[in-house]
Amino acid sequence: MAMHTGSTTTHDIYFNEVAEAGLNQFLTQNDYSHIFILVDKNTEEYCLGPFLNLLAMEPSATFTIKPGEENKTIEACVKVWNALSQNGGDRKSILINLGGGVVTDLGGFVASTFKRGIDFINIPTTLLAMVDASVGGKTGVDLGVLKNQVGVINQPRMVLLFPEFLKTLPENQLRSGFAEMLKHGLIADKTYWKALSGPINLFDEENIRQSIKIKDTIVSKDPTEKGVRKALNFGHTLGHAIESYFLENSKLKTLLHGEAIAIGMILEGYLSHKLTGLSKMELDDIKQEFRKHFKKVNFTKKDIAIIIDLLKHDKKNTHGNINFVLLAELGQAVIDIKVPTHLFNEAFAYYKEP
Repeated sequence: MAMHTGSTTTHDIYFNEVAEAGLNQFLTQNDYSHIFILVDKNTEEYCLGPFLNLLAMEPSATFTIKPGEENKTIEACVKVWNALSQNGGDRKSILINLGGGVVTDLGGFVASTFKRGIDFINIPTTLLAMVDASVGGKTGVDLGVLKNQVGVINQPRMVLLFPEFLKTLPENQLRSGFAEMLKHGLIADKTYWKALSGPINLFDEENIRQSIKIKDTIVSKDPTEKGVRKALNFGHTLGHAIESYFLENSKLKTLLHGEAIAIGMILEGYLSHKLTGLSKMELDDIKQEFRKHFKKVNFTKKDIAIIIDLLKHDKKNTHGNINFVLLAELGQAVIDIKVPTHLFNEAFAYYKEP
């Protein structure tokens, strides 16, 4: 079903045929000097052809970056900035980011900084990017293994969703996005959390809309993350440290973002039980739900020590304090909670239990 999901504070989000019509109308009305498209190797292969068929005008150039979080770097930005420059990019150009979270994060940052800022449109092709990365205006790149250390908050002109693209994804990528959907239920909507814990269809457009709506509502109240928007970081403080550690350690299989965040949500659920009133029953409910979708990962004592050390670099920290988003109950997040460090090992011990 095609439908306009409604406006955010700064841009529109459209689905399917409405997205196609909205895009072409927008490009015609704005008379851009150049239309550039950014893809990665995967979206170039699976999504670019179908997308070009929707586009009523010829793009000036398409730029391709390597896929994967390890390529979300300033070096990749330099290549795209150079390509924009070499292809005559000026302030009246627009960049269309067609891809997953790496493409929308990096492309948004490239556009926001090229010539002090050109317009961009996000067309997320993964479930994770649809429900998370492409909405909310966060752009940026990693610094080594430290995630999202350099970036700006800047909104796209539009976000266009074509759920058809999800059919090109492997199952683990779909599940990675589903972790963020579960998070939306945990922080803001208990009924939605319960609905997701039934038999799931990872392509369900209604659930995608509901997740976007939750994120969008939170972001529009607090675009620059001074307060309530921090709730979206539930599971991410420990989750990002875990993701960075697995990215850095060549002996370990890299975890997808959602796989790391799922672990982070169990760990931070435990901290919530200890510090902010989440009941043991609700905590166990969270663990069982994530166990249905994600295999348990084994952590050694040494792994845990390094992960706790990595926490210190989290960009949400201020004045040397590690700030957490925790849960008071299912569907209700509490922000800016300081966590005593001895609880981290306890949380991992709880994660390791059956």
